[in-house]
Amino acid sequence: MFFNGLLHRMVRGIVVFTIATSLLLTTTVPPVMAQQILPHPDAPFSGKIGLTVPDSVPDIPELKLPSTFGIENAPNILVVMLDDVGYGQFSTFGSPIIQTPRMDEVAANGLRYTQFHTTALCSPTRAALLTGRNHHSVATGALSNGSTGYPGYNSIIPQNAATFAKVLQAYGYGTAWFGKNHNVPEWEATEAGPFDHWPTGLGFDYFYGFVGGDVDQYSPPLIENTTRVQPPATNADGSPYHFNTDLADHAINYIKTQKALIPDKPFLAYFATGATHSPHQVPQEWIDKYKGEFNMGWDKYREQTFAKQQELGVIPQDAKLTPRPDSLPAWDSLTTEEQELYARMMEVCAAFTEQTDHEIGRVIDAIKEIGESDNTMIIYIAGDNGSSAEGGLEGLINEVTFFNGLEESLDSKLAAMDTLGGQMHYNHFPSAWAWAMDTPFQWTKQIASHFGGTRNGMAISWPDRIKDIGTTRYQFSHIIDIFPTILEAVGIPAPVKVNGVDQKPIEGTSLVYTFDDADAETLHTTQYFEMLGNQGIYDHGWMASAMRGEPWLDQNDDSIDVLHMNWELYNINEDFSQANDLAADPENADKLDEMIKLFYAEASKYNVFPLDDSKTERFDESNRPTLTGRRTNTYPDHFRTRETAAPDMKGKSHTITADVVFNTGDKGILLTIGGRFGGFGLFIKDDQLVYHYNFAGIERYDIKSTSPLPTGKVTFKAEYITDSEEPEAGATVTLYAKETDTPDTEYTEIGQGRVEKSLPVKFSQDETFDVGFDTGTPVIEDYFDEMPFDFTGTLNKVVVEDKSDSQQPEITVGNQEFWESIIQQVEKRYSSK
Repeated sequence: MFFNGLLHRMVRGIVVFTIATSLLLTTTVPPVMAQQILPHPDAPFSGKIGLTVPDSVPDIPELKLPSTFGIENAPNILVVMLDDVGYGQFSTFGSPIIQTPRMDEVAANGLRYTQFHTTALCSPTRAALLTGRNHHSVATGALSNGSTGYPGYNSIIPQNAATFAKVLQAYGYGTAWFGKNHNVPEWEATEAGPFDHWPTGLGFDYFYGFVGGDVDQYSPPLIENTTRVQPPATNADGSPYHFNTDLADHAINYIKTQKALIPDKPFLAYFATGATHSPHQVPQEWIDKYKGEFNMGWDKYREQTFAKQQELGVIPQDAKLTPRPDSLPAWDSLTTEEQELYARMMEVCAAFTEQTDHEIGRVIDAIKEIGESDNTMIIYIAGDNGSSAEGGLEGLINEVTFFNGLEESLDSKLAAMDTLGGQMHYNHFPSAWAWAMDTPFQWTKQIASHFGGTRNGMAISWPDRIKDIGTTRYQFSHIIDIFPTILEAVGIPAPVKVNGVDQKPIEGTSLVYTFDDADAETLHTTQYFEMLGNQGIYDHGWMASAMRGEPWLDQNDDSIDVLHMNWELYNINEDFSQANDLAADPENADKLDEMIKLFYAEASKYNVFPLDDSKTERFDESNRPTLTGRRTNTYPDHFRTRETAAPDMKGKSHTITADVVFNTGDKGILLTIGGRFGGFGLFIKDDQLVYHYNFAGIERYDIKSTSPLPTGKVTFKAEYITDSEEPEAGATVTLYAKETDTPDTEYTEIGQGRVEKSLPVKFSQDETFDVGFDTGTPVIEDYFDEMPFDFTGTLNKVVVEDKSDSQQPEITVGNQEFWESIIQQVEKRYSSK
């Protein structure tokens, strides 16, 4: 009660102060300039209108360029945002093994920032980058597909926080986004829109990439602007297709086309790869470069990286290497087989890292080729958070197993060792490698309380402006600082009104002050951190940290109260790596208390409340608007959408009926969801109706028709009747057919079989729901050579009808029986580790 009362008084005081300050500002703020209101009003006609043309003077419109608004020599801007990269993963920041020469080059031609921070998770960091506001301020306190109904967490970037692209677009920039977009609200991320939160609604003229958390590098679910498209057969140079290369091809084409058409028009290119997020997929020739390079293991890698970081000066000489957490195994405790497997997994990730850097280099080279390198500001951010520990303690060959709480056997992983990185696997290295990639810090992605989750390498180059090249900057900075840096570099004032909406102040601090002075005093002096219950607060060189739970587990320990965490205290000015916890020293009690109170004050200011330490439960779709609530859904031929926009058929009784014209020899997909790494498909092959269920590659179930298929106008039906709605429950699948030419014809059973185990949480990470064809990976390799396995008959429609028992309990956060059973499976998986 005392704590709640104290918190109430603190928040009430903050509100009173804020109101008083606002009233004061209303009398002192200067008049709004015209250029602070976007879009710019149409210019009045300045010519002369006579009765005839000879009596008139035309006013020819100007091109929409920065110079039109008084900005001369506006720089091009390339913003690079990588995914799941640790501080010690790039050679630029101390990796002794992984080579990233193109980021090295950017740093050599500009500045290297060693105290740059992110939010510890993907969607939040990207929302903060785009808007210059803290992630909770722009409603992205967690992943967009884990959003909840609170202002700081609903995933709807508000209209009062326009992106830097929206601002630059208004000033005549060409704006394009390539790669990952994990910032569309889940219920808007379909072909039905609305599209105002898609890139084209956020200020980008062009988008080419994917909407979601991770992506198959060989079979990505591509979107161009707002339209789903199929990947090209090859890269632009004719080599086998790879998404990283495809992104670079499209970015290069965009930049060259822009400059060819309007040489004076500057570009903003936001290049946001899906790498090095899982799956770690990369061509074999890159993997071969790292053969045997990680046999020393993660403990030795940390030591070697730490020494290299001191040599490079990206950490101080008095920095300390933080120890391995007790819950992670020592490399020497592993069996020989485990060591060989895990070393191979790291080789693949290292190769993926270098190949990603290489493709970014191709974009940089294209800028050089068109003579624009001197007046291009490159902001190269190596990661939206620390390296990912979501591969679990043992690593994965199919990440879908992790999200469904399933066990992968060591034998299955060993069997896949030689083909890791290829299209047959959705692989992810073990958590201990993530910890090693985050050298010298504690913890990994998700952990906002410690720098292993939030400290990322960054380099900025701009030859026309930055002259103190090849030097290092130690000022504290944060992802929200990029927006104001871009505005100041270009010479654009922050808008106060965009599309008629008053804008909230930008919360970041421009880094331009660091361009000329390595010793400039840090201007970004206070920054809160919060993610999944992990809490942190930085203030004038001090850091207080409260860690909620280990990142390789799907659920936090419910015995810990998120309001009464075990807080740690660090003096960052003297302790670069958060190695020396000062909280136990009685002399620091007041300082720690001050920092904790400051965290709550900042949390109140930036929409962090209510604190939410849930993890798995966030993915419950009842937290968000749903598109699949109808009990009957009808789809046309060649319909395609994301899994979350399709009917929920995971462990639920349902029927699928396909109205077709079928002749002997016709074949192809009727309906499929998921693909190679999990899902099911209903299709015709070899004159048999087939229902194939792929239980994450661990087990497979085939139900085939045993009677001849009728021809002509036919309706085929698959009836899935679950044993129960418990996780992984089995089901009986019955296949039917009827001739629809003949009135009153009844269905005839043509096959029946069992699905002994079902996927409880998700079929796939990035695959789609397809009708009449299969646009991603095949649910079974039997038809791989015939992809997309387009149905060769006539498919009029497919109907999916929910047959689940309406009396069974709903799966909601309030009724957690379902999720608790999933969590128990995950805990079982790690109980012996």
